[in-house]
Amino acid sequence: MTIQIRKGKRATEPQCLGSQRSLNSEDLLFPNQTGDSKAAVYFQLSNGRFRPPPAHRLIAHHIVDTIAPIFFRVSRTMWLPLRLTLLLLFLLLSPRALLRSGSAAVVSGEEEEFHEELLLKPLPDRKVLAHFHFHSIAPPSKSNGRHHHLFPKAISQLVLFPSSVPFAMWSDLDLILNFLFRLLNNCFSSSRKYDVFLIVFALIGVIVGEFLSFGQVQKFRVKEMELSFTQGRWNYERWGGFDPISSNNAKPPGVELWAVFDVPEDQVDAYWKNLTNSLSGLFCASINFLESSTMYSAPKWSFRITPGRLRYGTLPREAVCTENLTPWLKLLPCRDKAGLAALLDRPSIYKGFYHSQRLYLTSNASVPAETVSGISLEQTLTVVLQPNSPSSSSIHSGESNFQPSWSLSSIFGRKISGKCVLAQSSIVYLQLEKSIFSEQKDNMDNGPNSLASEGFAGGSGFEMSLDPDIVIEEENQSQHKGSSVLYGFWVEKYNESQPFDLGLKWKYPVFWSSRQAPLHASRFLMGSGNERGAIAILFKSANSADSSSGSRHVSDGCELQVDVFQVVPWYIKVYYHSLQIFVDDEAKPIGDFVHKIQVSPSKDKTSPGMMEMLLKLPCDVRSAALTLEFDKGFLHIDEYPPDANQGYDIPSAVISFPSFHSVMHLLSNDSIRKSPLLSRFQEKNRVQSYTEVLLVPLTTPDFSMPYNVITITCTVFALFFGSLLNVLRRRVGEEERYLKAGKKKGWLRVLLSRLLAKLRGKPMEEPDQPSSESAPLIGKKLVLKVILVAVLAVAWQFYST
Repeated sequence: MTIQIRKGKRATEPQCLGSQRSLNSEDLLFPNQTGDSKAAVYFQLSNGRFRPPPAHRLIAHHIVDTIAPIFFRVSRTMWLPLRLTLLLLFLLLSPRALLRSGSAAVVSGEEEEFHEELLLKPLPDRKVLAHFHFHSIAPPSKSNGRHHHLFPKAISQLVLFPSSVPFAMWSDLDLILNFLFRLLNNCFSSSRKYDVFLIVFALIGVIVGEFLSFGQVQKFRVKEMELSFTQGRWNYERWGGFDPISSNNAKPPGVELWAVFDVPEDQVDAYWKNLTNSLSGLFCASINFLESSTMYSAPKWSFRITPGRLRYGTLPREAVCTENLTPWLKLLPCRDKAGLAALLDRPSIYKGFYHSQRLYLTSNASVPAETVSGISLEQTLTVVLQPNSPSSSSIHSGESNFQPSWSLSSIFGRKISGKCVLAQSSIVYLQLEKSIFSEQKDNMDNGPNSLASEGFAGGSGFEMSLDPDIVIEEENQSQHKGSSVLYGFWVEKYNESQPFDLGLKWKYPVFWSSRQAPLHASRFLMGSGNERGAIAILFKSANSADSSSGSRHVSDGCELQVDVFQVVPWYIKVYYHSLQIFVDDEAKPIGDFVHKIQVSPSKDKTSPGMMEMLLKLPCDVRSAALTLEFDKGFLHIDEYPPDANQGYDIPSAVISFPSFHSVMHLLSNDSIRKSPLLSRFQEKNRVQSYTEVLLVPLTTPDFSMPYNVITITCTVFALFFGSLLNVLRRRVGEEERYLKAGKKKGWLRVLLSRLLAKLRGKPMEEPDQPSSESAPLIGKKLVLKVILVAVLAVAWQFYST
């Protein structure tokens, strides 16, 4: 793409500001800009056609034409120096000011949005689920550039902005650059050319820096990304596996990261490595380990249908602590100082049974401008806590299934003193299963209003401390069992003098069960020893009505589709030809149930093994199992982690059911449409679950052997050099004379003489030393000792190597 500038008349070249003749500021900036002689700039595309200048560029030119002459007149009147005049002119005509003023008329009145919501849900096993949902939206606005009011800047840099923005900046600033260069050409004969050169080059450098910094926004070109930090494992059998929370927010232990890039396929790996290093520094985690080709894979169709541009990686052993939560909270406009995030007390969160913080980023910046919806950032925090209710345990000590009463202050130790002032909405939802109201079927038929009144007025088995502002009932087209009711509370009505503290009190024991996925998936290891083994994935029927509500009934020819996505490290040598399938405890041919399979074998120290499989099982299946045999590889001593004896982790397998979707059918109204959380629940997402993380013991060397070798080697060398120095420095004749003198005196006389010398404080008289000529320096014994030590050293060196 080239830029062609056509002008009606040749403009008079401006002279230097330091010349003898004073110039008119209008002629200096925009000479001969009257009538048809104004500069008309067109963009010549590669196909030869021309495009007229955009509206915001014409507005920017109009601003320059109007304000700049006035500015120069005021500067001459106030006798401002030349440097100050040019610097003020640059601030007036800066790229950011031109871009914001020019694009303000183009971009509509869209503003950034921030919503905060909290979902509370009692679980059947006497626990409470708290799901925090924070949603930030940045509209497609060229006036924002790299700066936002609510949206976090660190996240916006991960996304691809429209490529027309930098090009539009060049079209807006061509007038300033042309003026600077024409001014530079006419300053050679000026006495103040040094000052003008300095100012002009400074202006050009700052302008170029603006353009280069604008290009840094596109350094990752992420179209879609999800990052999660999880501690604990989601209990699918007790907490459910069919609802939107368990399908979208239940994540495997450790760190999980996947991203879709808007770049050619041959550049995806390079962008993935840069992204992992950036996220590692942003969230204070070891995500940079995922940059290695042995730690990530490229799923084709089983995980998400984005062939070639998707990368997936996990760190099962990554520890999650407060240093990961603090950067996550800093992305919120109010952080944890106000709003619903003020409930996030660190001790209360990390003492729970399950904790998962998730960040989901989407952008439609690569599509045409008329369909761009901006950047969307979802921050969710899912916590499963055990409420402490001494009153309920003391009154109903004999009832083991009695649900404990709880409140926000008893669970988190804090109350909500109002919403975040920057949030457009702040809502707390309480979700209860309809099976709790099974004893009052008449109230269900009367509609949600009567159901709400009976719920908190005492007609049902529970009592709420506050009256809900809205009641939303889930519509289940097939049957009422398994649906739920949502009670909404507006947080904006409360303040510090009247804080929000929702409480739920149970009157008598209630029983219900969460909605389950069609099949429960579990994974385990088979075999023994450090040489071979096998991986087994077991599917068991949930035996619930919810599993058969996926638009099919059990009949002849009914099929249940199951997607299996599994990644194994390169040191686990999986033999994919050893795949076996057992249906209802009977071995079956693979071709009868495996509809589609794609295998990517592992390469030593290069890439992990990956398997994608689509199973079609009968709807009335009770159990199914898959087995794969593998060999355990050997690692180099430098590749072992510090805790090598603990074992090595195989990441969780992803199990999904394409024909089943976790969606909530809610009555459509304005409250639901304005709620990002409820809108998310109404999206159709296939049911998905994760298996356990496997711990594989590998052959581990004895890491104490290097210590033992170093110890014995140092001991031998110490003895060798010590004996050698002792032999070389010892004088045999002198020692013999001392021995003879001692024998003549006797040991008693020597002892008495030493004692007397000690008492008198005088040194003991030593015998006269013989002359050096009397005793030979080298004797036969010395030579024999040296030869013996040398022979021992040579023998040790020969046998040790």
